[in-house]
Amino acid sequence: MKKVFVLVMTIIAFVQTYAQDLSGMFEKVSPAVVQIQTKEKEVVGEGQTKQTVTAEGLGSGVLISSDGFILTAAHVVQTAEDVKVVFKNEEVIPAKIISVEKSADVALIKLVWPPSDKSIYIPKVGDSDQIKTGKQVFVIGSPYGLAQSLSAGHISGRHEKKSVSHNMTLMEFFQTDAAINTGNSGGPMFDMKGEVIGIVSYILSESGGFQGLGFAATSNMATNLLLKEKGIWFGVDGMLVTGGLAYILNLPQKGGLLIQKVADLSPGMIMGLQGGVYNMEIEGKKIIVGGDVILSIQGEKIENEEDMLNLRETLKSLTIGDKMELTVMRGGKIVDLNYTIIK
Repeated sequence: MKKVFVLVMTIIAFVQTYAQDLSGMFEKVSPAVVQIQTKEKEVVGEGQTKQTVTAEGLGSGVLISSDGFILTAAHVVQTAEDVKVVFKNEEVIPAKIISVEKSADVALIKLVWPPSDKSIYIPKVGDSDQIKTGKQVFVIGSPYGLAQSLSAGHISGRHEKKSVSHNMTLMEFFQTDAAINTGNSGGPMFDMKGEVIGIVSYILSESGGFQGLGFAATSNMATNLLLKEKGIWFGVDGMLVTGGLAYILNLPQKGGLLIQKVADLSPGMIMGLQGGVYNMEIEGKKIIVGGDVILSIQGEKIENEEDMLNLRETLKSLTIGDKMELTVMRGGKIVDLNYTIIK
């Protein structure tokens, strides 16, 4: 009986220490966690009632540098026309999109000016390769708009390449049992040292709410794609179409990149790309049709996932002053577009 009592007291002491450590860590790192508010165009309705409206979006992010760089999720900002960042002290600062990697669901934005609070603790972006399954982690974000919400859990697994859905290819994600809901997207996942080891991505559930299965892009993947490789943001959301759908769209080749949305004043809009105008559901998948279908870029055809990966490498090699040459199908006709990289 005495041994049982000692064991119970030890567990209670551990839980109390863990709670105190987590509370202290939250107070330290939470000022760097921000709410991201966006606006973008959406097509709603059908037929004569169809119209384009401005839709508001919500996500989270984390400040990683004193000059205003913030990591978030790609789907939070990819086609946003207006991005505002709200800090814990309620200061609101506009931001511009620097780079987006849709396949990894990570993005980098930058504040137009630095926050007024110069004492904000900026957490270190940790080495996600050192994080093992079973490690304790916590997530801070804005689920359903509830800013600065904390949830804790463990790393449930690590997934690479095509081992999860949503077309997350060639990438790496942590699986976690920490509660993740709408609005958490783009928020940081911390280890117990207060280092950012992941950026919250999708939840996989039938309801869209948390059911014990959440994913976060690993910090190493995010920094490699956004900080080291320095990707480009075009303000375009596209969908690879092949097989039967390519046939239905009457493409002159085996596949293409169907443009869903194009953000106003984005490079995609400036180069002349047009987004879709009709909402459809094909085999349970919602898509927007009526926009351009990119057939090739720099003379390289886009017909399958391998072509998409090669395209990514081609775009990475472009520098300021280089010209992009695109061939698209628009309204059944082939159209050539040109764009000069300006930044």
